[in-house]
Amino acid sequence: MNLLITGAAGFIGSNFVRMVLDAHPNDTVVNLDALTYAGNLDSLSDVSDNPRYTFVRGDVADRTLVDGVMSEHRITGVINFAAESHVDRSILEPEVFVTTNVLGTQTLLAAAPAHDVTRFCQVSNDEVYGSLGPEGLFREDTPLAPNSPYSAAKAAADLLCRAYFKTFDFPVVVTRCSNNYGPYQFPEKLIPLMIINALDEVPLPVYGDGRNVRDWIYVEDHCRAVDLVFREGAAGEVYNIGGNCERENIEIVRRILALVEKPEGLIRFVKDRPGHDRRYAMDTTKLATELDWSPTVDCDEGLQRTVAWHREHRPWWRKVLTGEYREMYDRIYGGK
Repeated sequence: MNLLITGAAGFIGSNFVRMVLDAHPNDTVVNLDALTYAGNLDSLSDVSDNPRYTFVRGDVADRTLVDGVMSEHRITGVINFAAESHVDRSILEPEVFVTTNVLGTQTLLAAAPAHDVTRFCQVSNDEVYGSLGPEGLFREDTPLAPNSPYSAAKAAADLLCRAYFKTFDFPVVVTRCSNNYGPYQFPEKLIPLMIINALDEVPLPVYGDGRNVRDWIYVEDHCRAVDLVFREGAAGEVYNIGGNCERENIEIVRRILALVEKPEGLIRFVKDRPGHDRRYAMDTTKLATELDWSPTVDCDEGLQRTVAWHREHRPWWRKVLTGEYREMYDRIYGGK
């Protein structure tokens, strides 16, 4: 297949590109990415010379550009990772999230049928469901109840995909995944932020009481699941992806400190963010029974791998700790 993978200079997208090139030797990949703050071509330096890989810089909301890319490269499949993805930033700049996450998805959906695209995968996440109580799991038929501008924009994009399937019979599938972690993740997210701060022996900011619960999945497991759904999932369906690894944030932070052998005295509790969902947890029965998928990397192994990667790739993350990153860090965590 000739694949258009949008947002592939980001964390999950870059890992997905690497997996596709390795697992599917007959596929070609076009990476369309605007290279906003979290896009980093250094994350794909090892595949940049691969003749089956092409990078195009541009905005997924630019219809002329999208049409040109699909036509020139004879795209037959689209996997849409392109999104503004940080909840804290969406609280500060919601309009940016609507433009990329909603209008960008609409642009891709409108262009794809005109270029004979035969498969479209929208990569979404568990935040579109809102917040769970202390028990229960999100199912694919759980009503959408987003609580942040970020998750609202993702939910809108999911519903556009549903509309294109229902109205135009366009072969769309949607994946909704729990929290990812692993190599090449931008350090605004919990796990890389805590690892980097711990390695630098600076305070680790933890929201509220730290007892918000997330289901964590190692990025390679997520990529395998997206690839499987894209190729074998039923058109028009939604598939939940999760790591079967529910942990409180404070438990994750303490585990990271133990792995890097730093004291828990580095933990600093900060004012909770607005609309902070208390708990997410995914029911992945549908994916397991219909497509025979299950995660292969448990939380302890995944955290060990991720800490080791950060130890071994200091130049990569040092480079992304720019002035813009520091400015946003101060806005979010109070400059302390």
